[in-house]
Amino acid sequence: MSVTIEVPNTPVRPHKRGVNWEKWGWIYMRISGIALIVLIFGHLFVNLMVGDGVKAIDFAFVAGKLTNPFWIVWDTAMLWLALIHGANGMRTIVNDYASRERTRMILHGALVISTLALLILGTLTIYAFDPCPAGSPAELLPSFCGVAG
Repeated sequence: MSVTIEVPNTPVRPHKRGVNWEKWGWIYMRISGIALIVLIFGHLFVNLMVGDGVKAIDFAFVAGKLTNPFWIVWDTAMLWLALIHGANGMRTIVNDYASRERTRMILHGALVISTLALLILGTLTIYAFDPCPAGSPAELLPSFCGVAG
């Protein structure tokens, strides 16, 4: 007695060539999420726990931090990772809920434009920040500005 098992004739999906952007987006979300946990909690620890805590945060505190290349890189990494992480999450939501292709394209375009604008403005703010602006009250400026009073 012989038993024959029939295998259903299921279509095989052809292998797509090129970059699998969904896979890389998924991987980016995991890696950037872990990096953001370190960056954000490090930022909060330094700003809120070290020294006088939240009472010490003023213009001079921020100016002092943004003259140190370490904190410039730290804040830039936090800005870029958080904005791209959030934009990728919004892209996923658009893909899940926008049923029309035209709507999806408009929302993706708006997302790209707003993300690029925020990345450019945020990066310019970090790198073009002047810790010793002319005409500012001396008591608000950091000690390294050397204001003659």
